[in-house]
Amino acid sequence: MTDLGGFNDHVARVDLTSGDVQYEGIDEEDARKYIGGRGLGVKYVFDNGTDVDPEGPENLLAFMNGPLTGTQAPMSGRIAVCTKSPLTGTVTDSHHGGWSGARLKWSGFDGLLFEGQADEPVYAYVEDGEVELRDASDLWGMGVHDTMDAIEEGHDGQFGKNLSAMAIGPGGENGTKYACIINEDDRASGRGGTGCVMGSKNLKAVVVKSGTKMPKPEKPETFTEGYQQAMQLIRESDVTGPNEGGLSLYGTNVLMNLAEEMDGLPTRNGRYTSTHSEAEEDPSEPNIDAEKVSGENVRENILVDEPTCHSCPVACKKETEVTYEHKGEEMNVRGESYEYESAYALGPNSMNDDRDSIAVMINRCNDLGIDTIEAGNMMAMAMEMNEQGKLDDLDDGLEWGDTEHMIDLLEEIAHGESELGELLAKGPRRVAEERDAHDNSLAVKGQTIAAYDPRAMKGMGIGYATSNRGACHLRGYTPSAEILGIPEKVDPSEWEGKGELCALFQDLHAISDSFDICKFNAFAEGIDEYVAQYNGMTGLDVTEDELMEAGDRIYTLERYYNNLVGFDGEDDSLPGRFVEGHDEAIPGQGGAEGQLCELDKMKAEYYERRQWVDGVVPDDRLDELGIDVGPGTGVSSGDSPAPADD
Repeated sequence: MTDLGGFNDHVARVDLTSGDVQYEGIDEEDARKYIGGRGLGVKYVFDNGTDVDPEGPENLLAFMNGPLTGTQAPMSGRIAVCTKSPLTGTVTDSHHGGWSGARLKWSGFDGLLFEGQADEPVYAYVEDGEVELRDASDLWGMGVHDTMDAIEEGHDGQFGKNLSAMAIGPGGENGTKYACIINEDDRASGRGGTGCVMGSKNLKAVVVKSGTKMPKPEKPETFTEGYQQAMQLIRESDVTGPNEGGLSLYGTNVLMNLAEEMDGLPTRNGRYTSTHSEAEEDPSEPNIDAEKVSGENVRENILVDEPTCHSCPVACKKETEVTYEHKGEEMNVRGESYEYESAYALGPNSMNDDRDSIAVMINRCNDLGIDTIEAGNMMAMAMEMNEQGKLDDLDDGLEWGDTEHMIDLLEEIAHGESELGELLAKGPRRVAEERDAHDNSLAVKGQTIAAYDPRAMKGMGIGYATSNRGACHLRGYTPSAEILGIPEKVDPSEWEGKGELCALFQDLHAISDSFDICKFNAFAEGIDEYVAQYNGMTGLDVTEDELMEAGDRIYTLERYYNNLVGFDGEDDSLPGRFVEGHDEAIPGQGGAEGQLCELDKMKAEYYERRQWVDGVVPDDRLDELGIDVGPGTGVSSGDSPAPADD
């Protein structure tokens, strides 16, 4: 039990097999050591055991908010979904914004823990501190958007007023390994296959009804001081300033032109470092232009609304509307959100600069409930494989930039309706193994990279490699320093110091993910504002060092989990085309001319900072951080790694 402010001390443990729902408090020590949100969610997943089948009934699926979720704190509308990933086999956490995290808090909960497997489709209805399982047979098979319409129609509530829902589409139902969970605002817990886990449990949706019961801080003056300072920094920032900053004006896709200009935009399945370098290196191929799919272009031509999440002054969501002709049929598509990562994967990395087709595909991915990044990168992988003859036995190969086929292929992936769709639904690791296509994969630990080329941004190289949930830009967002100069500008082409920088960002993001607040606050706020708001809300009196240690502890617990599963330093890798000294290396072009990622050097620096032994957490490091669960890794500082089950 905990009496810390910001907590309801109320978690539902839902056995989907029996239909039984039990309620429990939160362990006080865990609340202090792991903060909430991501940290507590990962702790629940760890305690459930590492030796579980991600798609089996024994896997735990945890929906968690944090002590700042649903409060007045800026950008505090996030929710974490934690589980063992069917895509990577690692522990994973995936977050989304909107209002569902806040409403779960306001409904009286800190978290929902789903275990087991329902015999028939169900959804969970949450209201006034109670959870009820209800029949979802009529919802099964629906896309997310129709599911949301049916939920709103079937309940005495209204989205945007007192109702939220989180649901899966056909991707999750049919076991697409990178299926995601989408809420009513098309916000996605996108990465890692959380929707696949939800589908394996026959859990179609989580519906939350609540009034606005915003938690009150235990130390109002401390919280108010931190809040006011945070808001001032957000307003003054060139990135987050409401209606003025780049993120507020153009959303995350403000980065498209910036990455292109510094030759750091992976293009043509990561072969090139920008669209203009592709054109220069291979003039015989059709040229594309990243500017056509940029945030600036979107705002000028197809932007229709800029909704926001709970307690967010930035409004980075960019809702678009396009009229698009597909196979002779005119479609009017309105949806959100035209994100940078989505636009990169479905755009330049797949050799596509058709702005409106990307809007259609983003909307279709959201309706199908599949990750836009993984879907786009999987199609780019297939395009390169097709070019090399590795898909010749299939009836439906895929050409570069074939938007007509791409749009249809998304349906085939989610429904398993074609040989190619069924293959790509398995994710990059399984495709690489089945088709001898390891050199075509842009994956780390089974998850593909985001929209930052590690030849041009070395911090992102070590970030991808050491991310605990597979290649990811959001575990440690070093482009903040390498592109935007926050907290200070660093040379993106320099490898030295990037191991230290990456670990720092990883710990900071572990903290914000556990609060659970949006990472974009870090473009303005710092550890001072974090400490003040956290102490003010909870009533604690932690120092900056203690809070940073909590971030380190959370990140290390995740790595410890992965070690016990069998991951070590060999898995902290990058696709060969990016790496110095690799046989498949493709040096960067343009402003990144000749650049490759010095991964081994950065890993050595990173492991020294983390006090890990070749990617394995030593037992004495576990002791130092107070991680006193599990059998240990069998490694002490200075030893060589032992097998995970030693």
